[in-house]
Amino acid sequence: MANVIDGKKLSEDILAKVKQETAILREQHNIQPGIAVIIVGEDSASKVYVASKEKRAEECGFLSNKYELDEKTSEADLLALVKELNEDKNIHGILVQLPLPAHINADHVIQTISPDKDVDGFHYINAGKIMTGAIGDAFVPCTPAGIMVMVEHGLGKDLSGLDAVVVGRSNIVGKPVAALLLAANATVTIAHSRTREIDDVCRSADILVAAVGKPEMIKGDWIKPGATVIDVGINRVPAPEKGQGKTRLVGDVDYKAAEKVAGFITPVPGGVGPMTIAMLMANTLKAACKANNLPLPKIS
Repeated sequence: MANVIDGKKLSEDILAKVKQETAILREQHNIQPGIAVIIVGEDSASKVYVASKEKRAEECGFLSNKYELDEKTSEADLLALVKELNEDKNIHGILVQLPLPAHINADHVIQTISPDKDVDGFHYINAGKIMTGAIGDAFVPCTPAGIMVMVEHGLGKDLSGLDAVVVGRSNIVGKPVAALLLAANATVTIAHSRTREIDDVCRSADILVAAVGKPEMIKGDWIKPGATVIDVGINRVPAPEKGQGKTRLVGDVDYKAAEKVAGFITPVPGGVGPMTIAMLMANTLKAACKANNLPLPKIS
């Protein structure tokens, strides 16, 4: 049976360090990290996620400002708010919650955020730094950053000699986590919907990151014995055993089958999810330190 990588426990450890470093920052330099979260419209999942971010920010001792905009807010008005926050010295991190309404160009909005306040790590400048190996100077997207903490928890920081397979090629998870694994000296393959014999590709992986958004796509017999399996997927599927209309959360990996084969595995829920918010808080603290030319604290 696999060793379970407890994302909730790891995230709490990171948040405790962020809280400690924030208290030192305020005491010694009178600086309070500030984060602004913008949400447009009434998407219920987004509202829950934003509330969680707001709660964690306040627990860490941050200044936390939330901007709830109407569904019909124009792109011009949203961009004006972003530019205003770019100029606000009390705000060190800006996060625009996705998805945005269809009439707003999300990429245009994200690229308007100052790269120095892009704590989501989605700006082209931060993406470029990650892809070219300048990771220490970049804001790493929060989910890939959390994934690397989990991988290092089981395997250490140097992944020399290990084969990694990332299933999924999104700009948010797949591509950046592949770059991070490569920087840690793993040999990396990115698989996706057009990959032939994807099951055999997965079987080659010492480290398998599943980020495709398809419930339990990765079967137990796709897992190399002893592999480290990181399941990014969060999928809601019917659960008739719980009653009519009930659902349950599953990942992109068939967990029950995979845990019998893997060496390390992340659960869903309780795996990658909590790490994403923890790394957002770490990025915001980093942004506050960078903005004031202070040494970056060691968080993970």
